[in-house]
Amino acid sequence: MTTFLDFEKPVATILDRARDYRASGDEAGARHAEGAARRLLAETYARLSPWQKTQVARHPDRPHFGDIVHALVEDFTPLAGDRAFGEDHAIVGGLGRLRGLGIPLMVIGHEKGRDVASRVKHSFGMGRPEGYRKAVRLVELAGRFNVPIVTLIDTAGAYPGLDSEERGVAEAIAQSTAACLAAPVPIIAAITGEGGSGGAVALAAADKVIMFEHAVYAVISPEGCASILWRTADKAANHAPEAAEAMKVTAGDLKALGVIDTIVSEPLGGAHRDPAAAVASLTMGIANALQPLLAHDAASLRRARRSKFVEMGRAL
Repeated sequence: MTTFLDFEKPVATILDRARDYRASGDEAGARHAEGAARRLLAETYARLSPWQKTQVARHPDRPHFGDIVHALVEDFTPLAGDRAFGEDHAIVGGLGRLRGLGIPLMVIGHEKGRDVASRVKHSFGMGRPEGYRKAVRLVELAGRFNVPIVTLIDTAGAYPGLDSEERGVAEAIAQSTAACLAAPVPIIAAITGEGGSGGAVALAAADKVIMFEHAVYAVISPEGCASILWRTADKAANHAPEAAEAMKVTAGDLKALGVIDTIVSEPLGGAHRDPAAAVASLTMGIANALQPLLAHDAASLRRARRSKFVEMGRAL
């Protein structure tokens, strides 16, 4: 059953009415109410604010790493460990073949988990240093064997705990970013939910960055920005929508700024309402972005990638 966000409550009310009509045997009334709910949902999603899009991007039922990998690749083989400290379940990756085309592919991304137990196991998608060092290892492995890379980004940011800081999370993020920039193979980054802080950027230094329509991408969360600007917790909570507006976190804003390359449409009411359709659109977007890059050699890929981010810095 769909979990309704606060701004979707009027839609939920109409759907409850439709169920009451159906329970009483009034099928025509139920269909009429369902049609009204669809129209209201379409109107609501056509005018979402940046803060509302942030809530949609965080919805627990959006497609996760495993859902996307299942649709994107065949014969997926997970690869674990950073060969230095241990395994981080927040950042996962492995090898497979692009479904339908048979192209070898390295897929790396964040996994938030779906229920309480899996969210704890995956640290809510917040990577520790060993996760980013594993990403470096997999990027370098893909380069060694000339395998294109796809990264799937959905994180609030890197894990901020003491153990993460002690093991050098900032350096690990920098190493991951540098490895992506230096990779001799094509890299496609897909922002599927929440692209937060350096934890997202570390996997998004790619040739092409594509983004779900209702995903968000920013250097800090709106709440974090508000807490810095307005200092107190109660003021920060009240000003988070204002911060989201100012930060330009939406796909439309980021496309206009040149930060991302392509926006992938979501089903009516967001990817969480029809994850299979959303994943199908995303996999097509990834394949379309990847195929033109396969003809380029390592030197031209690196040169164009560097130019892309240098120009982005000049423009912004």
